[in-house]
Amino acid sequence: MRSLIAMLKHETNTFSPIPTNWPRFQDWSGLTGNEALAFYRGTRTVMGAFIDLTEQWGDNIVCPIAAEAMPSAPADAETYEYLSSLILESVAKGVDRILLDLHGAMITENTNDGEGSLLSRIRAIAPATPIAVSHDFHGNLTPVTLDNCTVLTGYKTYPHVDLYETGQQAGMILNEAMQGHCHPVMAWQKLPLISHTLKQGTDDKPFKSLIKLCQEAERQAGVLSVSLFGGFPLADSPHTGSSVVVVTDNDDLLANRIATDIAEACWTKRHQQVYQPTSLSDQIQKAKKLTEGPIILLDHCDNCGSGGTQDVMTVIRAVMEAGLEDVIVAAVWDPKAVARMQAAGVNAEVALSLGGNTDMPAIQQSGQPLQVQGKVINLTDGRFRIDGPMYHGLEVCMGPTAVLDTGNMQIIVVSRHIEPWDPGLFHSLGIDPEQKRYLLLKSRIHYRAGFADIARHTLLLDGDGVTTSDYQLLSFQQLQRPVFPLDPLCSFEPNPAPNSL
Repeated sequence: MRSLIAMLKHETNTFSPIPTNWPRFQDWSGLTGNEALAFYRGTRTVMGAFIDLTEQWGDNIVCPIAAEAMPSAPADAETYEYLSSLILESVAKGVDRILLDLHGAMITENTNDGEGSLLSRIRAIAPATPIAVSHDFHGNLTPVTLDNCTVLTGYKTYPHVDLYETGQQAGMILNEAMQGHCHPVMAWQKLPLISHTLKQGTDDKPFKSLIKLCQEAERQAGVLSVSLFGGFPLADSPHTGSSVVVVTDNDDLLANRIATDIAEACWTKRHQQVYQPTSLSDQIQKAKKLTEGPIILLDHCDNCGSGGTQDVMTVIRAVMEAGLEDVIVAAVWDPKAVARMQAAGVNAEVALSLGGNTDMPAIQQSGQPLQVQGKVINLTDGRFRIDGPMYHGLEVCMGPTAVLDTGNMQIIVVSRHIEPWDPGLFHSLGIDPEQKRYLLLKSRIHYRAGFADIARHTLLLDGDGVTTSDYQLLSFQQLQRPVFPLDPLCSFEPNPAPNSL
């Protein structure tokens, strides 16, 4: 067998001012051929699962591209076409099966359905070739995507710690189908719902019980896969929203019934998926009264893992002014500040204009730097290997990195965007996060992958940024209406008949 495995992933925040170009992909992963295979082999990722499966099957592996970029603005047309063309050219040369690691919420300058556009072009070249697709839990699914693949599976965890299992499930269903052991059919139910990301944690209500429904349904005879997608609400497109995809063995009625049941269960719990804002000053004062650490403070409105600029200083300024002590901040994106600290050297005293370099026109805010003084206590190249459960085994790079000690606060400053979900970020800098009183993290839910077990308390700090949960700040133009919670009185009407895909 000649198997094509590839990755093209981007979670697009249409309100983000951070450009998405080829260098943006190269910062995280933009590898081809054997280099890509070597990078992902042995990792707990979808690509790692695809590599393991195809090697177990004894296939000849074709890997035209493994590209992923941190969330940001719509990808530029040239970059998307370049990455797509690498895959399409390999398909045109002839392959027996295709396994694709896609996100599900990719938007570009010339399409609001990056995955669907790619898959429809693949199908035009290879109309009969079996295709397995894995999607992120935050995928905004489209009928074009589902019409142009054989099987699609999605993560069941947020934070995403089941990437490997999701890729393995998609690949194994595809292989069983190719051997004639099953005939996958899919049903899809789309909900008029854009739930808040902060309420999508799969260890919390309501998604913990909803994912349990998916797992129970998968144990039924004839059911191959059940995936509930929370959706990515910060993508202004007609496809944005929650949905359910069910794969069965040639049973349209069963697939549609399960998809409908889970979609209706999700809809009945829609009010639990709305985040209620809190007072920043009140939360900081609450944190100040807590005595046992580590205490995690989440600067969730500026999370680069959802497209944030990672240089908004609102929360850091407020924590500093409140006089909280023994705080470690991870992390502020400011390559110029890192360069200044590199020039000064370790142990140098510096005064910096930190962060606030990026305007955010989508929410009508300009960058506001914070003036800080302190000692440079570490400088590194920013490389470390992830040991935690999310992206386990992958080597990542924060770019040149510096740590500034202001007295009460240590601030990690990076040159590449990275969400702090793994303790390796701290350990690479000689910092033990368990010994800190406060961990101020620019994160939302993914921090739990590496820090939930050590946190004594966790507080959400509502600051500023393009990953806000205040939808009133966002101007949705392409979103299909009505949709909850923007339109509180809207209703959900499931597809009444089997919609075999």
